[in-house]
Amino acid sequence: MASSSLSVVLLLCLASAVSAQLSSTYYDKSCPSALSKIQAGVAAAVASDRRMAASLLRLHFHDCFVQGCDASVLLNETSVGGNERGAFGNVGSLRGFEVIEQIKKDVEAVCKKPYSNNGSVVSCADILAVAARDSVIALGGPSWEVKLGRRDSTTASVAQANQDLPPPFLDVAGLNASFAGKGFSLTDMVALSGGHTIGMAQCQNFRNRLYNEPNINTTYATKLKLNCPTSGGNTNLAPLDDDTGTPPNPDLFNNDFFINLQLEKGLLHSDQVLYNATAPAGATEGIVNGFASSQAAFFSAFASAMVKMANLSPLTGSQGQVRTVCSIPN
Repeated sequence: MASSSLSVVLLLCLASAVSAQLSSTYYDKSCPSALSKIQAGVAAAVASDRRMAASLLRLHFHDCFVQGCDASVLLNETSVGGNERGAFGNVGSLRGFEVIEQIKKDVEAVCKKPYSNNGSVVSCADILAVAARDSVIALGGPSWEVKLGRRDSTTASVAQANQDLPPPFLDVAGLNASFAGKGFSLTDMVALSGGHTIGMAQCQNFRNRLYNEPNINTTYATKLKLNCPTSGGNTNLAPLDDDTGTPPNPDLFNNDFFINLQLEKGLLHSDQVLYNATAPAGATEGIVNGFASSQAAFFSAFASAMVKMANLSPLTGSQGQVRTVCSIPN
């Protein structure tokens, strides 16, 4: 226990040191239009495909949670240590790579060109971090400061992705261990789970909950079974948030996800375990109740946790590189 606590303290100290190395004004001279170009690229992508906002948020999460926020998830070559796109939690489900590549091209077109970095100025890791924030804003969610100056990795690790990314069948203890290992508190973990207020999940990831778990709303389960049979249809999609608004809109970033947990309408096992309606309110139940009753409280906690997320072990200074193409190391 002492060793685990010490590890968390060291992670928090490291995150503070990293945050000091990053800067919100990093591109003010070399590429002053970078942030507006990223925002415009995200806005265009989300206008064309509302689901893309969730996809870009998920790309950032699945990048930072493995080697750190270094754009390793964007690499599409096995020669760099394993293609993270093929990890259990990523294969066949990660989207948005082409959006990030297009934003990269658009951003570099307006930057002042250096004599190094193969002419590239803005890192793919920074683009991904800003795009995640702008995606949430595009669907009505909160904003947060994204400090800049991350550099891109030259390697990826499918083995580490398989080890670190939390699967959808974890219980609260497993989720807490996974997130605490990255320096997140229990409140951070529940708030980040609230990112599932947008996006979709594949039938294969919620079929067992649908047919074998008792704590699921009957009407909700009946509706889901129409598109997720006992066999087949593995990649059929369902919204992670069965929106409770009028009219229903699962493409809005709001606190309905937590209200749905209270109604036993969590799609994934790892979401519904945060709230047990038949038991006295425990640690996560209390947090869920707080976020369900106050969207402002959820937004504040989510923004705070996303700042921590963006500071997970980025490469800075002379570490790594600034890729010319996000899917290929220079």
